[in-house]
Amino acid sequence: MEWVKTGLIALFTMSALLLGWQTKLFNDFFSAIPFFRDVAVLLRGTAGAGAAESGEVTLKEAARPLTIIITNEEGSRYGVKYDTIARNIDYDRTSSILRDALGSASVPREINEEEWRAALLLPGVYFEYYMPVRLSILVGWLDVRLSETMSDMLLRRMFIAFSEDRSRIYYQNNDNGKFFVADTAASAGKVQELDMYVANYAQFAFETGIDTAENAPYMLLLPESDYSDIRAASVGSVEDLSDIVLHAMGHGNERDMQYYGGDGELIRVGPQFNIRVDALGRVLYRRTDVYPQQSEEYMQSESEMIEIARIIVADTLGSTGSGAEVFFETLEYSEGNLCSVYFGYYISGGRIHLYDDGYAARITFHEGMVTEFELNFRHYTLSGEFTRLLPKRQALAAAGGEFVLYYSDTGTERLQPMWVLYD
Repeated sequence: MEWVKTGLIALFTMSALLLGWQTKLFNDFFSAIPFFRDVAVLLRGTAGAGAAESGEVTLKEAARPLTIIITNEEGSRYGVKYDTIARNIDYDRTSSILRDALGSASVPREINEEEWRAALLLPGVYFEYYMPVRLSILVGWLDVRLSETMSDMLLRRMFIAFSEDRSRIYYQNNDNGKFFVADTAASAGKVQELDMYVANYAQFAFETGIDTAENAPYMLLLPESDYSDIRAASVGSVEDLSDIVLHAMGHGNERDMQYYGGDGELIRVGPQFNIRVDALGRVLYRRTDVYPQQSEEYMQSESEMIEIARIIVADTLGSTGSGAEVFFETLEYSEGNLCSVYFGYYISGGRIHLYDDGYAARITFHEGMVTEFELNFRHYTLSGEFTRLLPKRQALAAAGGEFVLYYSDTGTERLQPMWVLYD
């Protein structure tokens, strides 16, 4: 019993010390002790990015395809896009097919669009992202290596086809629209798993014969025409939101000056930061120290910057339970070696356009170091009410191009869906 008591005391003591380190109550004390300094480095490495055996960063998924289309051996087709829960379940079941295909792809060859369309009729799984993703970033999310035979390019559409003799991955280069195919070692036995999906009249637009379908040939067309209304709400007070951000950025125990501006805006200025939070839940954070902390390293690759940005978004917007998915959208470069990483809110297959700029989060890097970011804290729920939109076939004929489900959030409580041309 004495040994048990001693062990429990030691365990509780260690737990208390580690919790103290995590809350930054005893930073100076811990930094002076080599053991805890090493533990801090280890925890930094395993929280979020993580170090792989090769020294490369292990990436976590920052976006998922919004559209999945499954064709079984009989040619019956099932598609999902506007049901978030069903889409996530289907992606969890089929993402291994995409991972195996990319990880074992042989030398690709260019094909024409007719061959691509013919392949889409074969048994297999089709994935489409809302925004194009660079192949090197996508394979990082899937935890496979990019084959030396495949060039890095922006992809939005991929299809893994299973035929009698082999499996192939087909994909489209988003920059120039060209199509490619590569043989893979993905198991053809996977095709039997596709038989569990019941056909729901899913079609590619090019199969309909509608004249304007050629302007959006790979849109998923489903028969439903009712789409969920959304309730939007603010998240917490300006004080609460500023605390969330400052703790996420490691400033939780720093002294700062606080004052209020117009319309209830909270401004906090510390030795290494300033932050503004308005009543709408918009947070602007700027780093004011020019040099990185001793524990920081300059991150240069796009994959690493996206992962750092994802961690910031997860620790801030994600900590409040937004009710919507927050997905990586794009990188934007500007003068002065600046790179901004953008994230958007998505719900029920639709994108939420916030205020004037439209994004959920923008994280800006200078030479690979986070210098500022803007976050829009909002909470979304399905209202239980629905809006009937123009059926997709008619909308396609009227729009003359690809359109997407859209919600515009200007700070109101009720958001109704609409069709908007894809930009």
